[in-house]
Amino acid sequence: MPLRPHKGRGAVSDRDGRFVTRPVELDEEEAARRAEVAPETVLRAMQAVSIISRNDSPDIPFDLSINPYQGCEHGCVYCYARPSHSYLDLSPGLDFETQIFYKPNAASRLLEAWEKPGYECQPITIGANTDPYQPAEKSTKVTRSLLELFEKHQHPVNLITKGTLIERDIDLLASLASRRLCSVAVSVPTLDAGLKRIMEPRVPSAEARLKTIRRLADAGIPASALMAPLIPAINDAEIEAVLDAVAAAGASRAHYIFLRLPHEVAGLFAEWLDTHFPDRAEHVMSLVRQASGGRDYDNRFGVRQRGRGAYAELLGKRFRVACQRLGLMPERYHRGLDCTRFVKPGLQQLGLDL
Repeated sequence: MPLRPHKGRGAVSDRDGRFVTRPVELDEEEAARRAEVAPETVLRAMQAVSIISRNDSPDIPFDLSINPYQGCEHGCVYCYARPSHSYLDLSPGLDFETQIFYKPNAASRLLEAWEKPGYECQPITIGANTDPYQPAEKSTKVTRSLLELFEKHQHPVNLITKGTLIERDIDLLASLASRRLCSVAVSVPTLDAGLKRIMEPRVPSAEARLKTIRRLADAGIPASALMAPLIPAINDAEIEAVLDAVAAAGASRAHYIFLRLPHEVAGLFAEWLDTHFPDRAEHVMSLVRQASGGRDYDNRFGVRQRGRGAYAELLGKRFRVACQRLGLMPERYHRGLDCTRFVKPGLQQLGLDL
């Protein structure tokens, strides 16, 4: 039976993850019943064994990251973190945006990591996979508990978000920024309210995010903008308009990422296209494949975030030209943070608080 969108959700199905060994096939009656029921969000605690992840990818501008959550209620259909739910035997589709796991012991695990004798301070990015300011953060405050430690121990941190809830933590971020210890990247892939509702259904409006960039900048917090992802024939026409808007809001840098479709995301994105853009779905995927060597996704380092070929190069050129016109610096958001101020846990008690 044809797929149909669920209000407030990005994925249009709960298709199985790649590790499922006994897939369940629903009969038409049960499938129709489930399609009529709005999937509810379930929030569960997940005790973290460790909290800092190390990145070895040369095309990602940070080495260390923290993800306070697994799964994200924002529901962005293109999210490259969706396949992580397969490891939990859950669907990267609707389960990813309705079965949300938070890490209540994240702060204690962070202290443990910092206390290790061999720990070397370098900037840590929060929000590389799932958004640290998704709706669950309002009640769990896991991200804020982490930021309190970053501020107390003077450790550099970068944040990536689409959530305006970050304004709640401006007190901590401003304190960090005054010592060159933080930066924030806010993702704004479209200014079109109708497109936002189906592409990233539970994300605050672009207007609200632009106001967040302004408030961060006014508080002295380095704020950059991410146009992520750039999707052929969906939001690529907005490059110049988005950059104009974020520059006017106070962003000092801008960066983009071409659409990534790893593992199950390719199928979920194709379902989404067929449901919401049946008139251009084939054209969109044709352009995606032109930028991916004829495949849905080219996962090679140096290619996966920018694409390749004439079409991808044209998008990159348009982005660079607009940034130059607006004075948006091309440098990565993590550069320039101070790693010399870090105070290892326990030193304060010895009277060595700097």
